[in-house]
Amino acid sequence: MDFQQLFNDFSKIKVAVIGDVMLDTYWWGKVDRISPEAPVPVVAVTKREQRIGGAGNVALNLVSLGAHVNVLTVLGKDDDGEQLTTLFNQNNIGAKYIVTSTDRITTNKIRIISRNQHMMRLDAEMQTDITQNDEEKLLYAFEEYIAAESPDIVILEDYNKGVLTQTVVTKIIALCKQHHILTAVDPKRKNFFSYVGVDIFKPNLKEAVEGLNILTDVVSLSLLKDIHLLLQEKLKHKISFITLSEKGVFYNDNNSSSLIPTHIRSIADVSGAGDTVIAVASLVYAATKNVKLMAEVANIAGGLVCEEVGTVAINKESLLKECEELLT
Repeated sequence: MDFQQLFNDFSKIKVAVIGDVMLDTYWWGKVDRISPEAPVPVVAVTKREQRIGGAGNVALNLVSLGAHVNVLTVLGKDDDGEQLTTLFNQNNIGAKYIVTSTDRITTNKIRIISRNQHMMRLDAEMQTDITQNDEEKLLYAFEEYIAAESPDIVILEDYNKGVLTQTVVTKIIALCKQHHILTAVDPKRKNFFSYVGVDIFKPNLKEAVEGLNILTDVVSLSLLKDIHLLLQEKLKHKISFITLSEKGVFYNDNNSSSLIPTHIRSIADVSGAGDTVIAVASLVYAATKNVKLMAEVANIAGGLVCEEVGTVAINKESLLKECEELLT
């Protein structure tokens, strides 16, 4: 495999990320006293920062690898929504097809930090499903996007915040099949079995066993093959790609299957690793249609981002170097 050529080919791939995006807000400060009004610390804020979170982090990983990316979602018609749209534009993520709604608020997770410790987190969000009117607007925007961009792959990124309703999921997958567009899903429990007919279904092991009501403490290739068959009975999907935390990843596409172990690393933070894995897997599969290669490269990428503190997008040069060292 010519990994240099593969990574160059990422720039030719058009990807849509559809799902629950959110604003991650960080307030840093100092604590020198307790409030006279209540027994709580007073945080004197010295720095504020806002970042793209949720499904937007998948988009950041895709852009970092050179792909052409658009985000489709429903944001509130509010200041947080405007800030999130600005951040998308600043990071070369297409925001043209985002729907704004007076029936929603934009998800904003505010973390208050002092001396490198979280003092509190404030979540401003709605977890109810979007309205039928917003569903129709989102689906219309998606049809416009397909007509204008002819994407190679669509990633459905579910954080259980209400954008990916049963209707939205079903119609998006149907539209993708109609236009011969690949689909990949990073599911959550609420809509776990809604993604019938998807190409790549990527739960983690915990989500898979909970969704299937399996009780097990032992991870084995035979168990994972059984999970694939049980999932396929319900989803009729093409590829199961299951992340196994420190044990690696598993893939099964009916023709072949394998459990690929992780490479030894110094783990600093696992947050955001799933976003990186689905982004890298989707790009590699869209470029090559090679399931084994998809799993191997995504496995390396997930490990790499775990060496960094906080949620970070994959570094293209670092991933290329690791692939050339470990897979050739």
